[in-house]
Amino acid sequence: MAEETNNIPTSSEEPLEELKKQRDEYLAGWQRSRADFLNYKKEEIERLRGFIGYANEEMILKVLPLLDNLYLAEKNLPADLENNEYVKGLLQIKIQFESFLKEQGISPIESLGQAFDPQFHEVVEEIEAKDQEAGRVVEEIQKGYLIQDRLLRPAKVKITKS
Repeated sequence: MAEETNNIPTSSEEPLEELKKQRDEYLAGWQRSRADFLNYKKEEIERLRGFIGYANEEMILKVLPLLDNLYLAEKNLPADLENNEYVKGLLQIKIQFESFLKEQGISPIESLGQAFDPQFHEVVEEIEAKDQEAGRVVEEIQKGYLIQDRLLRPAKVKITKS
């Protein structure tokens, strides 16, 4: 009978085991809740970054016509004004715009001489060109841009026709 009493837990051991089990359950629950909260926090940060990126896109799309006009002015600049200090100052603004866009993760789409790609180009005119293969970009009317390797604005181009 003495052996049987050793296997039977005393009244003080039962509550202790029960409390340890309860402690482990609470700890595991707390750890899961903490992990869930950290995951939520990461997802929320990513969502906010996406929102900020979208807001930046809208602002940049509104600024791009200013840069387009500077490109147009440079393209149509008379030869006698190329060394004019005022003109050089205006062209410096174009360089600052380009630098700003690069800092924002925006890069121009290289179009000239490339094969037409409907994902990045918008055709405004087709030109006869016997010395080039059909579907090549021969002139860029308006620059296109990528933001973080995603299309921001397609390039408006002239291509050769077959």
